[in-house]
Amino acid sequence: MGHSVKPNYWAVVAAVLAGLVVSAIWYSPLLFGKLWTELRDVAPAAADQAGMPAWKWPVEAVRELVVGYVLARLVLLGGIVDWKGSLKLGFWAWLGFPAAMLVGASLWDNKSWTLSAIHAGDWFVKMLVMAVIIGVWSSRRAPVAASRAAAVVPAEGSQR
Repeated sequence: MGHSVKPNYWAVVAAVLAGLVVSAIWYSPLLFGKLWTELRDVAPAAADQAGMPAWKWPVEAVRELVVGYVLARLVLLGGIVDWKGSLKLGFWAWLGFPAAMLVGASLWDNKSWTLSAIHAGDWFVKMLVMAVIIGVWSSRRAPVAASRAAAVVPAEGSQR
């Protein structure tokens, strides 16, 4: 098996933190929080009093870490080296995974289309932001990784 470059873990952590901020703003009263609460059939007073159960935060953090790590692997596998490529990756990853699953939830599980659209919008913005952070940050390591890979693979026609 050939030389493999590891994902930039700091970029993954930064992307995850940015994704959490995107979601916090997305579901706040500033944007879609009120509508989201209404569509979930939760009275606003009950939602405010109950808050989010403490156990959900670590689960959400792990879920975001998984998404960030997978995006970092896709950046490496796709050879993405700029923000434009990162945006394309974020779009296609969003379309193929969260958007497709949310359509399925509305289609087969009778989830509200509006609620699915709110979630899809959050995932759209989050995937773009996370992919760009990972792609741009990781591209700064690309010349180092390329030079390491070149040192491992002998030049054409040379002997070891």
